[in-house]
Amino acid sequence: MSFRVLVVGGYGNFGSIICRHLAGAAGIEVIATGRDRTRLDALAEHLPLQTVCTDAQGAGFADTLRELQVDLLIHTGGPFQGQPYQVAEHCIAAGVHYCDLADCRTFVNGIHVLDQAAKTAGVAVLSGCSSVPSLAAALLDENRAPFKRIDRIEHGISSSAKMPGLATVEGVLAYAGKPILQRRNGKPYAVAGWLGLQRRNLPGLGWRWLANVDVPDMDLFGERYGATDLVFKAGPGLMPGALANAALALARRVGLIGDPTPWAKRLHRLGSACERFGDGLSALYIEASGVDHNDQPRHLNIQLTARRNKGPEIPSCASVALALKMMNGYRPAAGARPCVGEISVDEYLAAIDAPQDIHLDVRHQGQP
Repeated sequence: MSFRVLVVGGYGNFGSIICRHLAGAAGIEVIATGRDRTRLDALAEHLPLQTVCTDAQGAGFADTLRELQVDLLIHTGGPFQGQPYQVAEHCIAAGVHYCDLADCRTFVNGIHVLDQAAKTAGVAVLSGCSSVPSLAAALLDENRAPFKRIDRIEHGISSSAKMPGLATVEGVLAYAGKPILQRRNGKPYAVAGWLGLQRRNLPGLGWRWLANVDVPDMDLFGERYGATDLVFKAGPGLMPGALANAALALARRVGLIGDPTPWAKRLHRLGSACERFGDGLSALYIEASGVDHNDQPRHLNIQLTARRNKGPEIPSCASVALALKMMNGYRPAAGARPCVGEISVDEYLAAIDAPQDIHLDVRHQGQP
């Protein structure tokens, strides 16, 4: 019997990538769902999948999951900022495994409120199955052995000029100008979202502008790796986009703008119009420093580069890797938690399946 995967928001920016990967996988049946019948029909014209037009947060969705005999639900329907856990709760009620692509810090790190219910139902509820925290944690996990202690982790994402969906833009700009907590000297340290601009040279990409962004890793990595200093930055591929985000953040910080949502829509339109000026390159980078087992300084530099606008494949394919692994018999432990430690780097890269466009560079500095 095939492994049945339901993708909530299957016609969206990330959902369509997931559907494309899984619809071509042997042993998997894909069901795309959403509230727009026209967009579902358009998706089904290009991919061999089933569609169901429904509201995943509406009453009766648990019954739909049972009727469809779903094994795994992948939730891509952001923005996750302020979203309730209703989709996950429906999965628990129906006995269906769940994962989502959330990168909202409060959403991902608050998922533990469903832990006991998920354990009782015997299902896994995994939040943040995306670039952060899943991939970043996998890269650190597989390269931490030379360290006796990791003191500082700075990581971030520089995207290509290709714009994500509007829901993603609205979500990440929701905290523009608002205080977000990073970590310094073992204590929470407040910085302003989408400010703190930094110009960084990323090999193969050149100079990119990055700013403070809120991600689940800022809580998880202190506990997981013991790091006392944690920093995360991100930015769009074109400098005007980074400056526009910073201007919005500054205006909101000084009280000139209240609700950033209308401005997010304007920036999304502007960014979409400027896509043709981009170079198609994006990257996830990680820098970690500490001491080795001889108490000597140790440094780790990781960069995962995506070419030809393949950047959106990276956040999308954590869930693809998880689905493929589960199709082959893997079952994550029951309970609700952030999605770290479930997928290896090799499994992640195999799911993306674009070796000509995805390049991983790992460099250790210190005593051999």
